[in-house]
Amino acid sequence: MSAVTTTVLTGVGVLGGLTSLLAALLVLANRRLHVDEDPRIDRVEAMLPLTNCGACGHPGCRAFSEALIAGSALPGKCTVSDESARQRIAAFLGVDVGAEEKRVARLACAGSHNVARNHARYDGLSSCRAAALVAGGGKGCFWGCLGIGDCEKACDFDAIRMQLGIPVVDEEACTACGDCVEVCPKDLFSLHPVSHRLWVACSSLDKGDALLDDCAVACTACGRCEMDGPGLITMRDNLPVVDYTRDHSTRVPIERCPTGAILWLSADEGPQRGAAAHPIPGREPLRDAPT
Repeated sequence: MSAVTTTVLTGVGVLGGLTSLLAALLVLANRRLHVDEDPRIDRVEAMLPLTNCGACGHPGCRAFSEALIAGSALPGKCTVSDESARQRIAAFLGVDVGAEEKRVARLACAGSHNVARNHARYDGLSSCRAAALVAGGGKGCFWGCLGIGDCEKACDFDAIRMQLGIPVVDEEACTACGDCVEVCPKDLFSLHPVSHRLWVACSSLDKGDALLDDCAVACTACGRCEMDGPGLITMRDNLPVVDYTRDHSTRVPIERCPTGAILWLSADEGPQRGAAAHPIPGREPLRDAPT
């Protein structure tokens, strides 16, 4: 047998031995370090809605099930499940249900096509993100909703419908997954507890009545809501900001708003405007502003 052959066979033997040794070590480590998964995780997961929406603060229903078994979360965290499902999980685990207020997506714009004008008509890829790259999308209000519906397409729970060129959120269907927040190029969506009924439906940082030429429901920064809701509402960057840590269960700040930019979001009747708000035009789109 030649020296070369001997060297090759020796190398093969050494590698084979190392492979066997490593395999044995892995088997031993697996036996020593293996942790049996709690079978209750599967049962709890099956009781959840399996939407993997993330509303509970975990990356999916499986992760939430593990947190429930570990005792680091309570069933009430799943605001997508109905009360009976949460009660079943609590009874199975022998824990309290826990209370967690449902959160929903809110849109800080009311510029539907019957109240807001375009300065230019976008003709391109049917996407708000694409339109926003072209001079902001062409809407008279630079901060306003472009109305192409990226949020509606991104919502996996059919909680958003485009109406009059603006998204409307179905509170019952919304899971607060945050997809609309991520996809909106104008940053108009945010997630809020459903109890946040006093709402500023405008994001314009400009001020003055000249804004009304482009959007009839724009906030003109008149400050009347701040005067009527001292401490509750503060004007910042020409927009009213609601302090939700205070008692905000009042419609008083909306009543003198001349444009209806600050609203009361009724669970049963939808957006409610104050008594002083001027009438909304019909449903027909406004003509584009002259260039």
